[in-house]
Order: sequence, then C-alpha cells, then structure tokens
Amino acid sequence: NAEPFQVTVREDNCIVVSLEASDVVSSSSSVYVVKIAGESKNYFFQFEEFNSTLPAPVVFNAKYHGLYYIVTLLVVNSNMVSKSARSITVLTKPLPVSSVSIYDYKPSPETGVLFEIQYPEKYNVFTRVNISYWEGKDYRTMLYKDFFKGKTVFNHWLPGICYSNITFQLVSEATFNKSTLVEYSGIQHEPKQHRTVPYPPRNISVQIVPINRNNWEEHSGNFAEESFMGPQEIMRKEKPKHFSDSPPEIPAANTSAAWPDYRHNRTDYETTSQPYWWSNEAESSEGEEEFVNAVSSDYETSNVNTSGKLMPEPSSFLPVQMVLTWLPPKPPTAFDGFHINIEREENSTESLTVSEDTHKFVAELKEPGKYKLSVTTFSSSGSCEVRGSQSAKTLSFYISPTGEWIEELTEKPQHVTVTVLSSTTALTSWTASQESSGNSTIVSVVSLTCQKQKESQRLEKHYCTEVNSSSNVIENLVPGAQYQVVVYLRKGPLVGPPSDPVTFSIVPTGIKDLTLYPLGPTAVVLSWNRPFLGVFRKYVVEMFYFNPTTMTSEWTTYYEIAATVSLTASVRIANLLPAWYYNFRVTMVTWGDPELSCCDSSTISFITAPVAPEITSIEYYNHLLYITWTYGGDGTDLSHSRMLHWMVIAEGKKKIKKSVTRNVMTAVLSLPPGDIYNLSVTACTERGSNTSLPQLVKLEPAPPKSLFAVNKTQTSVTLLWVEEGVADFFEVYCQQAGSGQETKVQEPITVSSHVVTISSLTPATSYNCSVTTFSHDSPSIPTFIAVSTMVTEMNPNVVVISVLAILSILLIGLLLVTLVVLRRKHLQMARECGAGTFVNFASLERDGKLPYNWRRSVFAFLTLLPSCLWTDYLLAFYINPWSKNGLKKRKLTNPVQLDDFDGYIKDMAKDSDYKFSLQFEELKLIGLDIPHFAADLPTNRCKNRYTNILPYDFSRVRLVSMNEEEGSDYINANYIP
Repeated sequence: NAEPFQVTVREDNCIVVSLEASDVVSSSSSVYVVKIAGESKNYFFQFEEFNSTLPAPVVFNAKYHGLYYIVTLLVVNSNMVSKSARSITVLTKPLPVSSVSIYDYKPSPETGVLFEIQYPEKYNVFTRVNISYWEGKDYRTMLYKDFFKGKTVFNHWLPGICYSNITFQLVSEATFNKSTLVEYSGIQHEPKQHRTVPYPPRNISVQIVPINRNNWEEHSGNFAEESFMGPQEIMRKEKPKHFSDSPPEIPAANTSAAWPDYRHNRTDYETTSQPYWWSNEAESSEGEEEFVNAVSSDYETSNVNTSGKLMPEPSSFLPVQMVLTWLPPKPPTAFDGFHINIEREENSTESLTVSEDTHKFVAELKEPGKYKLSVTTFSSSGSCEVRGSQSAKTLSFYISPTGEWIEELTEKPQHVTVTVLSSTTALTSWTASQESSGNSTIVSVVSLTCQKQKESQRLEKHYCTEVNSSSNVIENLVPGAQYQVVVYLRKGPLVGPPSDPVTFSIVPTGIKDLTLYPLGPTAVVLSWNRPFLGVFRKYVVEMFYFNPTTMTSEWTTYYEIAATVSLTASVRIANLLPAWYYNFRVTMVTWGDPELSCCDSSTISFITAPVAPEITSIEYYNHLLYITWTYGGDGTDLSHSRMLHWMVIAEGKKKIKKSVTRNVMTAVLSLPPGDIYNLSVTACTERGSNTSLPQLVKLEPAPPKSLFAVNKTQTSVTLLWVEEGVADFFEVYCQQAGSGQETKVQEPITVSSHVVTISSLTPATSYNCSVTTFSHDSPSIPTFIAVSTMVTEMNPNVVVISVLAILSILLIGLLLVTLVVLRRKHLQMARECGAGTFVNFASLERDGKLPYNWRRSVFAFLTLLPSCLWTDYLLAFYINPWSKNGLKKRKLTNPVQLDDFDGYIKDMAKDSDYKFSLQFEELKLIGLDIPHFAADLPTNRCKNRYTNILPYDFSRVRLVSMNEEEGSDYINANYIP
C-alpha cells in the first residue's frame, strides 16, 4: 500500500523521477536504475548511492512534446540480477499554437469559415485541436482533428452571429493499461473574433404611385400614418455621395449589389476601428457597373423629415411615391437592421438605415431619371465589426419627365446566334418574348484575339475594347480574328441583363505569292506575302514527298512560324533529298476550337537538283575512252528519284556528247586521238542539273595511216598519207638505206598537210622515210616507208614510143579477151533472165548533144564493157550518162523488182571469186538514200577504183521505189544497166 516513486513533468518538458522510501529494499548492495522509453531509443539513469537519506531525483530532458513516456524503476542486486519494481506512464504537453487566421469560406460566407493555424512542427505531437469560442452569449468548445497542413473549414456557424474569444489548443492523447492520458497545450496566440455574413432580405419589390399635387398634403399625411416610419425607426441616414467616375459602356443590369467581403483575409476584427464602409452602407459596390445611354439630369437629394418623407421642391415634374417592400432574411439569421440605397443617375446616392422590424419604406421622388434601389441586411450586435449581407437584389426603374414608370428589364435575349456573311461582316440574331420584342437592343462586340496577341503582334485593333452598336449587323471585322458577342435588351435608358456570350471566328484569307528559291540539291527558301487585312496565330509550313524510309507519301508539318506584323515571311527548308519531287504549302492558322486554317491552294511543287556525280576512273584503249563515275553515297537509290539521264561531255577541238540512262554509270566514247579533252559527267533532271568536277584527258596522237610514195623522179619523191585523229603538224625524215652512216640526207621537214615532196635526192637510191604526227607538242609513233628514186632517164622519144607500143598491144589483147568473155556472159544472161536485164538504149528519149545513132552505138558498145570502165571514161570527160544533158530517162510508174537481177548476180558469183559492190543514185534501198547507182564486177584492174563504193550483199537488195519529183532523172523501169 505504499506510494510508488514519483514521476512529474515540468513546464520545460523535463521528466523528474523521485525515489520514495517504499521503493527502497532491505539489501544495502542494491542499485536503483530508472529506464525511460518512448523515443527511438531507451534511456537509463542511476540514482546516486545513499544510506539513510533518499537520493536526489533524476531529471530527464524530454525531446518530444505531446509524446507519452514509460518510466520504469529497476533494482539491480549484487548478483547483477535486475528486477522491475514499478512502471509509470506520463504524457508531455504539446507546444501551443503560435498564430491563428480566420477567413470567410467563399462558397458560403454566411455559414462557413476557414481556420489556419501555425504551430511548431518539429518534435511536436498532437492528435486533436480544441476549439473554444463564444457564440453570442453561449460558450462552445469542441475537439477537431481534420486539420490538413494547419487548415480546416467550419461550415455550421450561424449567419450574422458574432463569434468572440476564439482560441485553439493542441491536444495530445495516449492510452496505456486501459487508461487514457490527455494533455492540453497552453494558449499563446491572441484570441480571435469573427462575424459571419448575414443573409440578404427576401422578396424585394417596388411600386411607383402617382401623386396628385392638389391633394398631396392629404395623401402625405395618410402615408405618414400608414406606411412611414417614425423617428425612432430611422437609425441612420447618409448624405448624398457624388461619384466623379464616368460610367462604363456596358452595364451589368439586374445584378445583385454585393457587399464586399471586407477584410475577409484578416481575423483581427476586434482590434480594428469602425469599418470605413459603415458610413456608406448604401454606396454601390465596386463590382457594380452602370448603364449606358443614361438620361443626364441633376439629382438633388432632399432630407428626410421625421416622418420619413422626402421634402418636395418646386418643379414642373409631378412627384411620384415610391413604395419599397421586402421580407426579412431566411432564418436563422442574426441581424440588426437594413440598409437602403437610393441611387439616381449613377452620380448621387442616399443611404438610409432602418430597424430589423421595418419591412416597408415609402418616399417621394421629385425628379425624373433612372433609379437603382438596393436593400441589404446588416448585423452589428456584439464586439465584432459590423457586416452586411453578401448580396442583395438591385431594382432598377426609370421615371420619365411625364411621370411614366418603366420597370427594370429582367429578361435576357435567348438563342443568340452569329452568322458570318463575309470575311468582314457578320449578322447577329436572337429571340425575345413579345413583351420585350419592341424594345431596342445593344450588341456588344469585343475581340478575343487582342487578348491573346502580344502588342508587337497585334493586328486586330478596332474591337480590342468593347464596341456597342444598336444594329444587328457587325462590320469592320478582320479575317482570322475571334470575337465575343453579348446582346442586351434596352427599354428607354434601362438595359436588361446580358445574354449568354457567343464566340465566333472568321477563317483567315490565306497567304499569297508563294515563291520558291532553290539553294542547292538539299535546300530551298520559301517566301510568301500575307494580306494586309488579316489576323492569324501562326504560319504552318507543310511538305509532301515520298519518304523512302517509310515508303509512304503524306503531308507533314515542317515548321511553324509565329504571327508577325510583317507582310512578308520566309523560311529555309533543308535536309531535302537530291533529285526528288516535293510539294510545299503554307497555311495560316488562327484561334478557334478547333483551330481555323487557310488555305490548301497555296501550294508549290519543285524537283530538287541532283548532286554532282564523281568521276572515278578513265581508261583509253583502241581509240575508245571508258568512263566510270559514282553518284551520292553507297546507299543512294535512284529508283524513286526524278533523275532522267546522264550527259557525258568531252570537249576538245570537237565537242562530243553522249546521253546515258540513269541506271548505268559507265560510258564509252569514241574520241579522235591527239587532242586534250575536258571531260565531265552531268546529272540531269526535269528542272535542273549538276556537273561533276571536270577532268583533263590528253590522248596521244596516232601515227599516219596508209603512207604511200607517189610521183617519184630521179631526185624527188612525193609522200602521201592519211591523217588520223587530231594533228598540229607532221615531221618527215629520210635517210639512205643500207649505209652505215646515221647522217640524214636533209633536215627534218615540218608540214601541216598530209602530202609532202622531198627533193634533192640522189637518183637510183633507196631511202627509209618516216612520218611522225605532232599534237600539243607530243609526237606519235613514226610510220616508215622505203622509197627509191628513179634511174637516169633514157631518150624521151624512145621511151615514149616503146611505152606506147607495149600499151597498144596490151590494150588490143585485153579488149579482145574482154569482148569474148562479156559476149558469152551476155548470151548466158539473156537466156536465163531475158533481155530485160540490160539497158535498151533505143528506148531512151532523144536528148543530148550527140546524134541519136551515134549515141546508140556508143552506149551499145559501152554496155559490153565493165561499168567501172565506161563510167570512168565518161566521167573523165565530164559526161554524166544519167544527167539531163546526157540521156533522158522515162518516169517510173511502178516499183522496180530486182529479183531477176539478183539471180543473175548470184549465178555469176558461183562461177567466180569476185566480190560485188554497189553504188546507188536517187534510189531508195529499204529506206536508205544512196547517192549513186552502178553495178560493177570489179577485177584487179578496177578494184578500189571508187573510194565511195558501199559494199552490200546483193541477195538482200530490193529496189523499193524511185524518186518521182518533177525535173529529176529517171531510169526505165524495164532496164537495169
């Protein structure tokens, strides 16, 4: 039954443990230890050694406030065996709240408040908050735990009540061994007070009653007795307050005049002096807006007499009586009276205060004009500051100079729609009741684009502020802008409530003059102009092309440019594919939901230039130049590009071009040797090209071809050769053959033609001569020939006679052999092919210089000779047997068939080793125009007689048609020479 050891908690949060006599055991060798648990670790403290007197208490400085600690007394004997004697649980006090703020709960300031408390958070533990206050004359207290970050909302207070002496305490609770410990923090913050906002009066209405001037005194007396309030009911009347601010253009009619949430962010109402609005209760709130087109007249307010009547003044206007009635606010609301505001022409206001029992107010209006009335509830009892109701209905009416009463407009226009007529004009339409259909309207337009654009980007300026109009047609709009329209009904100077705002947008007009400037194979510059009148948000540059990676073609956005006031814009587009087809378009995008844009017609197409190919190898072999080149990288694919072909150009003294298909990157050129060529390869597309770096190719000159020695004499010889390729000049060297001397006969001869005569030679001597071609200072391989000069001449007469005799004998013998052979062949061909194979000269028309018989005889003789002989002889004497001056042929009527002649030639070819060659004049052989006609059987004697003979296989030759132009020569269709 002895009391246990004592554990107390001091104000400084120290735990003091005292050892009592009953805790001391008999053994003198025992040690007393205190164990304190509760924090993250346990603490042990040992009492000092003692004999008869108890030891000093153990003091533990607790770190946490509001935390429960378990204090245990341990007794340790000499055998080091510990034994728990007793355990006691104590709870430290939490630290108090340092500051409190009280605000109106804006969704419902009549019944709700927002509490915000601040307290030390470190090492401070609590479970609830104790809130105590005086609700009027009743004391309330409650434990509240729903504080989030020190804030909570009460939504159950009464409207208009003064709540005073509001205090907060932090409460810490702990349960141990079925017992609950509770500790309250102290109160260090200043007690607060707060008054909730009272509800406004209900069913506010006004009536205007005309008053006859003759019986005004009688009526006024009656009204004073029936409706007017006595002097004790008039609590306060304010002097008129004149406002100098000009009214705004657009009203907010029929809106409730709201008392401002005065000082709602402050909670020290009890320390504030009388609020400034107490003397101006009926003054219009800052949020109220006045009407447009107000009737301008001065309003002289008069004092209210003891009976509550406005004193009349001399005027031509017949006074009217205003009867204002209302009902008290909905319960439970604590209020002490009503404020009445009478405002005329937005520049003079009279405020009156009546008691809470008054629900009717009568006054005389002596001046015409527009009036606004408002009745609000106020609460003033208690120590809290006075507060008025949050909102009150505002009544508006107009008294005309004739005494007509126009009630306020409460209807707002319905179904407001806007129809865009053009890029600068729109039409507004709406519906209203029949009662309001005759009223005028106000159409208010404001541009939403101005609010979204920066000042430097502002293109819309007319409707940046609200513009009012009585017309339903909206003009001066800007394409691309976004507007908001609000419609008001108006009756006289009174304006009704606004309609629901309607937002509409106008599509931008789009860009113009889209131009493309190429910068190379992979970049272009797009430039365009915008219309002067137009608003937009941004330019969107889009690109359409075939993507070889995804194998798709689609429009993709490449770049977006913010709107500027500049009329011209441009953008550089890079990383394009060479020789590729692209489409570009630029659209103007403006605000809207969804965004409005224009226009897809601003499109331009372009094929990029190819990149320059690179020549990789050049080889020259056997008069042919082999060229190889590459294009782009290793992975370049030309299958989808717009590459057309390659143009290989070799430019020297002659310019040689060759077109190569795009899939082949090699070419072979036949170039004359001996020249220097500037070689390049050009990649060609439809709209551009790109040329590789040029390469110089120097071809060595070719040696002379077909070197002959002609016209030899005893002392000179003429050399003739054929020039091949390009040559600047030739050098000719000659030296005697067989001599051991290396000395040349003469100096080298330099000539520019391919004929040279070397003189001053020794007769009857052999020489070795060489001809070398020089081109661009480079020599060719020399071409050699051995020549011999003639021996010393004999007597010229003897030589001539001898030669003529030998030639005559040979000629006669040759003619005889030829006549015999040709006659046999003639007879054979006549038998096989018929007489139509040879020319019938007798059938030719008479024409020419020779007599007919002579001509017949001569040509009959010549047909017996090989054509190479008689044709040459005639041509030697400048006689063309096929010309007009020679023989006139008959015109062909049908194509000539050479089947018989073919067979004749084939038979001759079987019996001989002759090769045949043909030369045609004015005939078409299977579509080929061949310049001369003659059929030869060349022998060794007439071989190579004609250098322009073209070889043909006669088995494939067919004479298709004859030239039938007027005046030309013709061949008889039945005879072929």
